[in-house]
Amino acid sequence: MTKLYLAIPCYNEEEVLPDSAEKLFNKFCNMMSEEKISEDSKIVFIDDGSKDKTWSIICDLHEKNNIFEGIKLSRNRGHQNALLCGLMTLKDKADAVISIDADLQDDINTFDEMVAKYEDGCDVVYGVRSKRETDTFFKRFTAEAFYKILDKMGAKVIFNHADFRLMSKRALEAFSQYKETNIFLRGMVPLIGYKSDIVTYERSERLAGESKYPLKKMLALAWEGITSMSIQPIRIITWLGAIVFAVSIIMIIYSIICLCVGATVSGWTSILCSIWAIGGLQLLAIGIIGEYIGKIYLEAKRRPRYIVETYLSD
Repeated sequence: MTKLYLAIPCYNEEEVLPDSAEKLFNKFCNMMSEEKISEDSKIVFIDDGSKDKTWSIICDLHEKNNIFEGIKLSRNRGHQNALLCGLMTLKDKADAVISIDADLQDDINTFDEMVAKYEDGCDVVYGVRSKRETDTFFKRFTAEAFYKILDKMGAKVIFNHADFRLMSKRALEAFSQYKETNIFLRGMVPLIGYKSDIVTYERSERLAGESKYPLKKMLALAWEGITSMSIQPIRIITWLGAIVFAVSIIMIIYSIICLCVGATVSGWTSILCSIWAIGGLQLLAIGIIGEYIGKIYLEAKRRPRYIVETYLSD
């Protein structure tokens, strides 16, 4: 039977954690009784430097039942690094690891189908939302636009898939070879290339607490995904530069012709428009190039992506 581990990043989740733990425990008990997973399977919470009682709740869960384990990071490192820590810590312990958020908006009833696909030979099974009816129009529009923009930028991601997925031990071993500091997991995992499949589900609403991905963080994640997975923005700058240069050549020729026929007219509008347009383009270009240089700077330091302070296990 499959030895299944769950990797669950947590940041200030004291309001949902007791309820989520109970639901996950019941789900695992059912799967064990039906002999779908091994009795050595574990539910592992990764505390990403929470400021509330999240870690104490994890400790209490572990003391009451050793099916629950906990990993405490030394400080807040962000969702992606916390999840990466869980995956890399558990890769040598489990046959397969499912990553899921602590609020359980992703459907835990798809675990059975994920495990079945794993046993049929899939190394990665992606959880994909079938629809977004629980989202506001703005969030639905921006989220779908995000996936489409990523695809156009050259970052091949699974449409409507976040970080709810199953990865086999073999896939995790391959993924451990990716050493970059700037990580975007939903774009990096497809790069592994092993056999994969999807399961579809309907995402439910959050039961308590606030979303850990407000608009500001969503935009930051989107930018991180684009700049981590693609150099297309720099290529766009190159094309914009070429277009502006071509237009400038045309304007020079036009100015010379006007000068020859005596039809020159002095005007501030065209000059100001040109200065503002070219100045804005230059600042945009410098900013985007600076973003990539900053990423190179962070990669060159080779600092640890996370530090584990405590690991509660058997």
